[in-house]
Amino acid sequence: MHSPTLAAVGLVIGFFVGLTGMGGGALLTSVLVLGFGIPPLAAISNDLFASLIMKPFAVPVHLRRRTVHWRLAGLLALGSVPSAFLGAVLVGVLGHAAAVQSNLKFAIGVGLTLSVVFTLARQAIERRRRSPLATDDLPLTIRPVPTVLIGVLGGLLVGLTSVGAGAVMMAALVIVYPTLRPNQLVGTDIVQAIPLVAAATLGHLLFGDVRLALTGSVVLGAIPGVILGAFLSSRSPAAIIRPAFTAVLTASALALLHATITVISLAAAFALTASVLLTTAKPRTAVTA
Repeated sequence: MHSPTLAAVGLVIGFFVGLTGMGGGALLTSVLVLGFGIPPLAAISNDLFASLIMKPFAVPVHLRRRTVHWRLAGLLALGSVPSAFLGAVLVGVLGHAAAVQSNLKFAIGVGLTLSVVFTLARQAIERRRRSPLATDDLPLTIRPVPTVLIGVLGGLLVGLTSVGAGAVMMAALVIVYPTLRPNQLVGTDIVQAIPLVAAATLGHLLFGDVRLALTGSVVLGAIPGVILGAFLSSRSPAAIIRPAFTAVLTASALALLHATITVISLAAAFALTASVLLTTAKPRTAVTA
């Protein structure tokens, strides 16, 4: 099934995952549904299986750079693992009927839309942190209950749609932990995503539609891509690629929601512009009398 093309898609998506900690479900699921005509349940199942294989390859890079906050990752996994398995079981049991498949496509579109909103929110928060008055030297005070709840939300999104967890969870972490460094945010997210995706994948192996040939083609390209992306992200934030990534997410979301070409084009252009401005604009500084 178009193995070289799928491997090329996997290379690009793996690079985005390693670089930003986001994009596996958001991009791969929509590409499989829109570009290859894969049924939504099969796209979700195989995206999760591919993510489970490729994400561990990014971990050694972040371990060497010490960009993983282990307690934070553990608390996120405490909430995300059971909710991811539950979401996968629910969608696997219900997802084979034609009407349910259509609803899944709509749910994926909603998940992508949430990803765009939370990605832009995260950029706005990070822009504020670039102010000369802000500092990354403040101690990180762990807040267990909000952290576990973030994991529950992200895990449920992954189990149901494979979409949204990276952007939603990372944006929520930026809000709860504003002093967490961007590269530490990516490293922690990638590590905690492994047990999350494993739980969701187990549910889809039991009740979903995993196709090993499809997954193998994607993973063939994804592994070198995720290693390269992780290598770059461990040294600097992914500010250059994020605007294009946000525009692609917006277009994919609206296509899945059956928007017109005009609406898709305008929304993608708006998302691209907003992301560029948030990435490149200099933060305001205080004016002294």
